[in-house]
Amino acid sequence: MTANEDQEMELEALRSIYEGDECFKELSPVSFQFRVGDLEDSKAFILDVMWPETYPETAPQVSLDAFFNNRISPDTKQLILSKLEEQVEVNLGTAMMYTLFEWAKENQEALMENHRPVVTAVVSTFQHGVSVLYTPASPFLFMNSTRQDLLCRPCYFLLLQTLTSSSEMTTTASTAKKKDKKEQLTKAQKRRIISRTDNKGELPRGWNWVDVIKHLSRTGGKDDD
Repeated sequence: MTANEDQEMELEALRSIYEGDECFKELSPVSFQFRVGDLEDSKAFILDVMWPETYPETAPQVSLDAFFNNRISPDTKQLILSKLEEQVEVNLGTAMMYTLFEWAKENQEALMENHRPVVTAVVSTFQHGVSVLYTPASPFLFMNSTRQDLLCRPCYFLLLQTLTSSSEMTTTASTAKKKDKKEQLTKAQKRRIISRTDNKGELPRGWNWVDVIKHLSRTGGKDDD
């Protein structure tokens, strides 16, 4: 999709206004993300916006599908989107991204007034009593069921990757050790072998040969011509 002249002008303006602002992310010349609120803010949310080919004459596509928003209830999401749609209708036909983003920032508290975080948690358990509890708010590190520390999200993912790799290496080493372990003989097998050895403890030559005479008596010897 190629942006028209109006889109190109608005894109240049957005790049200039939000240069260095971590809340704004340009995914492509016609799609963007904008975070309303700080990362640590429990009422923060991320807007995904995409311009159709005929924007700004037609409405942009606005969604709250980012993973960051999973803790927001469906009712709250619907409220935010409906309020944004009202702003879109008012500004249709004009460059409206800056207006929408700033309006969302100014009205964050009202939009999230009835927000009750959706509780979702993932527990990852590893060897030696190490486990990590991840919630949308913050991840926690536990040792033997005792909370040790509060982790930032980047630290959580790095720790999870390290612990997973360590567990896989331990499992691989344990499996290899089992494969290298020699087959153990039973007591009966050992007694049979010992009974066959000479005074030097060695097995006589041919101890495991086939009894030729017995074999010939069963098969009838050489085939007749």
